Amino acid sequence: MFGAEKGSSDRLDGKKLHIGIVQARFNEGITNALAAACRAELLALGVQEKHITHVRVPGALEVPVALQALCEADEYDVLIALGCIIRGETYHFELVANESGAGVTRLSLDYQIPIANAIITTENLEQAIARQTEKGTDAARVAVEMANLLEDLS
Repeated sequence: MFGAEKGSSDRLDGKKLHIGIVQARFNEGITNALAAACRAELLALGVQEKHITHVRVPGALEVPVALQALCEADEYDVLIALGCIIRGETYHFELVANESGAGVTRLSLDYQIPIANAIITTENLEQAIARQTEKGTDAARVAVEMANLLEDLS
């Protein structure tokens, strides 16, 4: 249908990609580690430093608004959402997790741009720390692969 099928490793070349990252500052120790791992992996995949735009917002609920601005700029092949939501004693955790996730997904579909969602949700700080590097790296790999996949499909 689309020619020879490519494996995911064939799509991990980021040399030509322009990438926007939106990072929530809330739980900044975790989100800084997510961002550092993400950036390191993007560079390892060949993305040029000058083609990475990194925006910081107060929290996870503000991530979709900044992503929307980047979508409307029409300068990016793929976007990455970074944040950390840790369960507290109130319903607020579910609200923030659900609304930020739904906002990211809606933007991706509405603007037809892949968005790697690495807004992690955990029960406690220990779980967040255990996931911060791996999820940052995963977000970079997902972003590059999906940007290249959509390019192949168009």
